[in-house]
Amino acid sequence: MTPLVVAENLSKHFPARRMFGRGRPVQAVSGVSLTVGRGEAVGLVGESGSGKSTIGRLMLGLLEPSAGRVVIDGTDLGATDADSLRRLRRRMQLVFQDPYSSLDPRRTVGAQIADGLAIHRIVPSGERRARVEALLARVGMTPAHADRYPHEFSGGQRQRVGIARALATGPEFLVADEPVSALDVSVQAQVLALLADLRRRLGLAMLFISHDLPVVRSICDRTVVLYLGRIMEEGPAGEVFERPRHPYTKALLSASPTLDPARRRRRILLPGDPPSPADPPSGCVFRTRCPWVAPVCAGAAPPLRELAAGHFVACVRADALGPVPDAPNGSVSQQ
Repeated sequence: MTPLVVAENLSKHFPARRMFGRGRPVQAVSGVSLTVGRGEAVGLVGESGSGKSTIGRLMLGLLEPSAGRVVIDGTDLGATDADSLRRLRRRMQLVFQDPYSSLDPRRTVGAQIADGLAIHRIVPSGERRARVEALLARVGMTPAHADRYPHEFSGGQRQRVGIARALATGPEFLVADEPVSALDVSVQAQVLALLADLRRRLGLAMLFISHDLPVVRSICDRTVVLYLGRIMEEGPAGEVFERPRHPYTKALLSASPTLDPARRRRRILLPGDPPSPADPPSGCVFRTRCPWVAPVCAGAAPPLRELAAGHFVACVRADALGPVPDAPNGSVSQQ
């Protein structure tokens, strides 16, 4: 698949402020490389604070990387002038997590959808209303909705408005940052179906950020698992979910609910809390919580290794652990 967006060795460090002087910088993202192909959906999963949203904003050029670069269709975001960057922004958009706070309560949703059309001069002012109505229809709403305000809609409808606004510029790359986490389960399914349909019909490339593994599995082609700003595992969604090789992926999947008794896993309990990103462990950053930790894990950080076609794992013990998510004695519980 032809890459549309390429992130190369991305790192992002934020300064940590203390009452007296500066603390250690927070390493939100460290050495992350990934690609999103044309028309491909890549899922980015991990616990809160793992760096998912930071990567999404880095790949849109909304944050400047501390190291590394992002290339959109052959153009380096960090090496473009203002005019070129403005043209690139039309080709990439963001769908926010909270559909209410991302909309201005004082303006109609039609006016907000039309903003992108005006800023990028996509259609003349006299044609914007028709384009707004067409965008609303595309996301399952009616022309009359254009004259209403955000508070007049349900959460699912507001997220549809947010999607319509993102589509207004005709993007090729969409970052969906937890787009259904604030919605009821039944509404989640409708919005996910809409995103999948839009991706298929419009050929959108999508970076889908979520902590909900079943949601990622239902909509994504590939899955990238993050822990403390680093990639632990990456591969085709079916391969990662059916044959997880990294201990962290195994633990995440064991905690994922399922109604199918045949697919239930033994729960893998991780000790303690994630380390501070301002003071990550040496070697493998997951070793302080890993049920299979060994002395070798304290050495150099393990590189991503390809264990199967397109399936990469950053674990020195992945070969020995195998694809079955069993845990050592004392670290499992029955679901």
